[in-house]
Amino acid sequence: MMIKPNTLEILYEDIHMIAVNKAAGVLSIPDRFNPDISNLITQLKKLYPEVLPVHRLDKYTTGINLFAKDADSHAALSAIFESREIEKYYDAIVDGSPQPESGRIDVPLAESTVTRGKMLAHQRGKPSTTDYKIIKSYRNFAHVYLRIFTGRMHQIRVHMQYIGNPLIVDTLYGNRNAFFLSEIKHKKFNLGKNDEERPLLTRQPLHASKLIFNHPVNNEKIEIQAMLPKDMQAVLTQMDKWIKV
Repeated sequence: MMIKPNTLEILYEDIHMIAVNKAAGVLSIPDRFNPDISNLITQLKKLYPEVLPVHRLDKYTTGINLFAKDADSHAALSAIFESREIEKYYDAIVDGSPQPESGRIDVPLAESTVTRGKMLAHQRGKPSTTDYKIIKSYRNFAHVYLRIFTGRMHQIRVHMQYIGNPLIVDTLYGNRNAFFLSEIKHKKFNLGKNDEERPLLTRQPLHASKLIFNHPVNNEKIEIQAMLPKDMQAVLTQMDKWIKV
């Protein structure tokens, strides 16, 4: 997927930083094994040669991705992240409805010693904390709002799996690789004899929706928001239409 600099959706920008609304399937930084694959940092360097990533999102996670425009700004913003002086919020669609309706998941996460690139809830891991709250429950699913206090790889995905409510699509931690309308409509859903159902969603429904922090230079409160992407909104619209709470 090639991204042109003039097509980047910029959510916030000043002389120190730039926040981009990352699309699903786009890398935040170059891939170690395939550096030629298009990614946000490479595209942003065409506009700002000294730009550096402050944090990263999984390839199929959408939403706010923050970058610093120079080394000094990068150091200052990274310090805010490392000291947890930043509020990071996400939207997700999960299997089932978490119980209780809001709570904290305080479970350490460690890299799998068996599967490269996979994380586990394990006592040998690093401390990891996620707060969640149900926005809306459906019959077998829920739209949840989450805040992470640590930034471990795949943190939300693993934590939601840990409590028995994995994301409705997740090839590593979930129950399916795609989500179909027939799971919502059931008997109301009919296909023609030779038709094949197309999925509503083919990636994990996880969206970085809000960042709140104090500007490292002038201490001004910065709040950046990204609207829910069309694919996640389409799933929720269908759930609202066909599933009774």
